[in-house]
Amino acid sequence: MLDCHIPFVPGDVGNASTYDFPVLFQKVQGATGDAVITRQDPAITPYFVDAARLLEAQGVRAITGDCAYMGAYQAAVAEAVEVPVFLSSLMQVPLVASMLGRHQKLAVLVANGSTVSDRLLAPVGITGDLRDRLVIRGLEDKEHFRSVILDESGELDFPRMESEVVESATQVLKDEPTVGAFLLECSDLPPYSLAIHRATGLPVFDWIGFINYVHHAVVPHPYQGFF
Repeated sequence: MLDCHIPFVPGDVGNASTYDFPVLFQKVQGATGDAVITRQDPAITPYFVDAARLLEAQGVRAITGDCAYMGAYQAAVAEAVEVPVFLSSLMQVPLVASMLGRHQKLAVLVANGSTVSDRLLAPVGITGDLRDRLVIRGLEDKEHFRSVILDESGELDFPRMESEVVESATQVLKDEPTVGAFLLECSDLPPYSLAIHRATGLPVFDWIGFINYVHHAVVPHPYQGFF
């Protein structure tokens, strides 16, 4: 978890009621929004490794994060533990892009478009032609989103946030009609996936879907039915 102060509504990665299985949260000291989202500061890499090792020692089956900009620390953490690590929802980009025709683009809604760089994208496999197929739209210009997520005001108006996120998604589609799917970078955006889908009619991939996918692999269940 980032070292931050953001309200976590149901559907948010940081809200335990989002999941139908047990989760364990661990704050990474020094992993502030500025250090991770703005700078992807390499100096705090050891703190991510320490947090991951602590989680592993407590018996977790896999380790994820609550900010896709943590992708900058993916390799270091994965090397340090024995359980699967997926610190960024952006790790889904190669998979989702492969589902789309070459004439289609993938829209990615991110917390801050101005700080998305190769330093973040390359470690999670987003380079070259794949990078060119992305339509990245930052939400930093949305007043309420910036107040809650980037400035950490501490108060969230759900309808207002939903309206801003949907407005961004529909504008992306108007500007780039070849978009075939949306991927939500920010761990605070899954609560609005349904609204985006309803407004655009397109598939929406988010972090909770990714977490459930990994959970299905590390904690498999028997199937029930008839034959």
